[in-house]
Amino acid sequence: MNPIEQFQAEVRNNIAGLRADGDLQALSRIWVREIARHKYAYNFSWLGRPAIQFPQDLVAMQEIIWRVRPGAIIETGIAHGGSLVFSASMLELLKGDSVVIGIDVDIRPHNRAEIEKHPLAHRIRMIQGSSVDPGVVAQARAMIPAGRPVLVVLDSNHTHEHVLKELQGYSPLVTRGSYLVVMDTLVEDMPEDLTTGRPWGKGNNPKTAVWEFLKTNDRFEIDKDMEAKLLITVAPDGYLRCVKD
Repeated sequence: MNPIEQFQAEVRNNIAGLRADGDLQALSRIWVREIARHKYAYNFSWLGRPAIQFPQDLVAMQEIIWRVRPGAIIETGIAHGGSLVFSASMLELLKGDSVVIGIDVDIRPHNRAEIEKHPLAHRIRMIQGSSVDPGVVAQARAMIPAGRPVLVVLDSNHTHEHVLKELQGYSPLVTRGSYLVVMDTLVEDMPEDLTTGRPWGKGNNPKTAVWEFLKTNDRFEIDKDMEAKLLITVAPDGYLRCVKD
């Protein structure tokens, strides 16, 4: 075994140990629960734009993008645009004509202006409209460079019904070996008081949508190793690897 293979084997063993450590998994859930009360994810930006993501999940996305080398990354939910800028920065490193396509029912003018003047704006395309509108899905499909891998990230309305429709609408665009990432599945694991006033909560959230989606779709499987090695993630059961054409 050469040194690179030896290191990779060590990492696999590390991850297996983390998956098997129930106490550590439980401790991580407690930590996430407590930082959620302080809006921890709001505290980080990427190249000047608020990302509203855990740093751990950004590292995971970096690994996926570098490995998949997508021609297009489709993201539902734009907010301040930090996630779009993050994806664009990764695509810039990969060169070529790859683009990130952001979809939001309401792109605020001040956020659009900041995104459009960003140095990486040439990699970013934006569509205003409901992410579950078939016409919007068609617009996104038309922007994908022909014959290239596609990565999809769902992070808009977090109700079960909406996310399930997104899963059904965008999953056919994801190519084998790539990922369909569903953010904020952790809602199912959090105390109900953290979602007071929201249209989603326990039993009605992205994770329950993922579970229902996987009952009838065998193209995807949950990448349990990803969440095991992260420990801290907004997307438990949300990293879906595409294993079939």
